[in-house]
Amino acid sequence: QVQLVESGGGLVQPGGSLRLSCAVSGSILSVHSMSWYCPAPGKQRELVAVITNGGGTNYVASVKSRFTIPRDNAKNTVYLQMNSLKPEDTAVYYCNARIRSITNTRIDDYWGQGTQVTVSS
Repeated sequence: QVQLVESGGGLVQPGGSLRLSCAVSGSILSVHSMSWYCPAPGKQRELVAVITNGGGTNYVASVKSRFTIPRDNAKNTVYLQMNSLKPEDTAVYYCNARIRSITNTRIDDYWGQGTQVTVSS
């Protein structure tokens, strides 16, 4: 079974930094993309950052100058490096991966359990 395990959340003061991790394990044939989502005001979920299998990245405008989404292919892990954090960044962040597994013929979405980020004085 494919599993996504998140870590790295916590409490940080405004202006501080956190690095979230999302480690993927299981019977994986290929990973097409990995991304981070969070709830947005009045919305169910918002894409924060994504990295494709080719290494291309995209970010929501509000975090583009502050967050990055590095990847370690050897560890099958994606990160969300969060700098200059603001109180409005407070949310549960969810890791997503589009994966073709050994047992599936199609590309499916898999989700991590979520990790809480709280930005507060």
